[in-house]
Amino acid sequence: MTVAANRRSIMTLFSDKNDIYSHQVKIVLAEKGVAYETENIEAGEISEDLLELNPTGSLPTLVDRGLVLFNSRIIMEYLDERFPHPPLMPAYPVARAQCRLLMQRIENDWYPLFAKAKDENHPECAAARKQLKEELLAVAPVFSQYTYFMSDEFSLVDCYLAPLFWQLQLLGIEFTGAGSKALKGYMNKVFSRDSFAKSLGNSAALNIMDDK
Repeated sequence: MTVAANRRSIMTLFSDKNDIYSHQVKIVLAEKGVAYETENIEAGEISEDLLELNPTGSLPTLVDRGLVLFNSRIIMEYLDERFPHPPLMPAYPVARAQCRLLMQRIENDWYPLFAKAKDENHPECAAARKQLKEELLAVAPVFSQYTYFMSDEFSLVDCYLAPLFWQLQLLGIEFTGAGSKALKGYMNKVFSRDSFAKSLGNSAALNIMDDK
């Protein structure tokens, strides 16, 4: 694994452009302004280069000199420590732990629903879309209390949450009624960041949600 990694002179991210976890890492890389190469792996494809580095073939996989990392959370925290400016985690241990708990809750509570919601052949697809929409609207007041999610500073939590909102929009899931203004306001803020635009391969900032 180390030999294969050492062949690469620049940081390389193996990713799927439609993968929510790969998107998380791309936002962090853009926030940090890190130069890297992308090797896109389409769903269902087998990459010999990737398997040589990561026998599980999981995405995203990051190669940085002799280091090979997989699991988006591990990659994101590594990048935040490797490139400390701008910081994407709080300075104090208690606040850092709270951020990790938030990411874990997003992972456990909303990502499984999203996995069903995006699969139109899944028998629980419609129910998952409805439940996910309702749960997000239920916590909408939280989005009004802070500039970003549970914080006034953009953090790894937002790098975890923003791709979820983006994917829901691509699925045509629209937030309406009570709480929708707060959610759309948050979406506007994160989608309009330069880092988010760059994570999608766009140079211009995005601001595509209305606040009605």
